[in-house]
Amino acid sequence: MANHKSSIKRIRSNDAKRETNRYQAKSARTAIKALKTTTDKKEAAKKLPEVISMVDKLAKKNIIHKNKAGNIKSKLTKHVSKM
Repeated sequence: MANHKSSIKRIRSNDAKRETNRYQAKSARTAIKALKTTTDKKEAAKKLPEVISMVDKLAKKNIIHKNKAGNIKSKLTKHVSKM
């Protein structure tokens, strides 16, 4: 257990940030999966900018690496254009 007041606060804030990051990452993964399973091209084209925005936000906050974000966006864009 932490001995200093500041380290106790740090543990508490880290837990809160971890929960927020996990929620945002899981939401983005769910949106990506929904986009991949969509069969209608118009629907997929409509969802694509929203999903790309979510991925960009994750990369900006260092929840995922920027290169991974680029790979995800590239694959999703290819997937939608192939439909």
